[in-house]
Amino acid sequence: MANFWETYFYMWHRLDWGTVMRWGWYIFLLDIPRFFIVEGVALFYSRTKRNRTKGAWESARQALLQENPLVTVLVPGHNEGKHLYKLIQSMKKQTYKNIELIVVDDGSTDNTAIIARSFERTGDITRFISAEERGGKASAANLGLRYSKGKYIVHLDADSSLEADAVEKILIPFYRYKNVGAVGGNLVVRNQEQSLTTTMQYLEYLQSINVARIVLSQLRIYKIISGAFGAFPKHVLDRVGGWDIGPGLDGDITVKIRKIDYRIVFEEEAVCKTHVPATWKALTKQRLRWSRSLIRFRIRKHRDIWMPDKNFRFSNFFAFFENIFFGLVLDALWVFYMIKILVVDPNFLLVWFPFKYSIYLILAFGQFFYSLAISKNRYQVWSKIMYVPLYPIYMGYYMRIVRTIAYIDELLFFDSYKDSWNPQKTSAKAREHDM
Repeated sequence: MANFWETYFYMWHRLDWGTVMRWGWYIFLLDIPRFFIVEGVALFYSRTKRNRTKGAWESARQALLQENPLVTVLVPGHNEGKHLYKLIQSMKKQTYKNIELIVVDDGSTDNTAIIARSFERTGDITRFISAEERGGKASAANLGLRYSKGKYIVHLDADSSLEADAVEKILIPFYRYKNVGAVGGNLVVRNQEQSLTTTMQYLEYLQSINVARIVLSQLRIYKIISGAFGAFPKHVLDRVGGWDIGPGLDGDITVKIRKIDYRIVFEEEAVCKTHVPATWKALTKQRLRWSRSLIRFRIRKHRDIWMPDKNFRFSNFFAFFENIFFGLVLDALWVFYMIKILVVDPNFLLVWFPFKYSIYLILAFGQFFYSLAISKNRYQVWSKIMYVPLYPIYMGYYMRIVRTIAYIDELLFFDSYKDSWNPQKTSAKAREHDM
């Protein structure tokens, strides 16, 4: 063990400040300010502001309860019959009661229709709609939207389950703020104990969904309402024409709403437990699909965001710029630096890798304690601290490699339109529309 630490600190001594800044300027100029300073300040501001305005939040809650609008919980899905019982039990426990539950079966090949119709007969599902031919999640959501009667639409994945006050909490921001076009709920990994894969996603969701989206919402650049749990005024969905068919519908609908000048809000207290991939293969497939959306929507379909025309809004431009810069540009820079080191001095990696790992490990612990500070279930969060040393490798290498592959695939081969997650006929139509 002593030899390890001697070697470790010897490698650090080989790094002078000029070398560190030449190869890792982005760590000190971008990542540390972004992940530690900006997030810390934004979280502190968010918490103190929330405490100062408790009265306003309670007034908004009372306004919601007094109006008591009908809310449609819309659940489109394919082969999701096995999840319906848990979903329905979750809905029965909701503190907000004026709900209609619409389940749309997108051409399932399992027993979804049999299970859902039995729940419809008992009144646990308000309306079950079955599409004989699979059209994709967006198509199923639009079909359910056509039959919805609620003032607000809560879009939910079938494999999700809500905390008892989640529907109530996700509706309150519509009464708390003006001009809100969508509210995103907070996602927590439900199966975090199933495997190392799910445990790492648990840590990721704590930071990239809970902490990061609080920060983005405060900065007014929150850019994606997760399809697992999000709420929309029905008139706003009608105005934008619902969900466009094709892959990546979550980010797409959010951009469409931002473009007509509505505010997008994240509600951290509206908690949804979601099931995540349990194997590295399944997770890789999911994240390849998610990451392709950055190219598809932010560079291709919604490229007008970058144009200074009469509909230009700086907040939308900055939201796109932040996503492109920290996602695509820095990923490309990482690949460039890795190749350059391998060509110029491969042995330098033996020094550089431990150095970078140490810096990002400190950042990971900082973010972990941010998550711990705002969590309602601190014991569960604290129990995962032993996995934090794996987090820099998980996010800095595994996720970065997956994202880089996804960006290249989408830029060169338009792979988002070939993904079996969406029917090929709708993907083909989506490609025609997007171009």
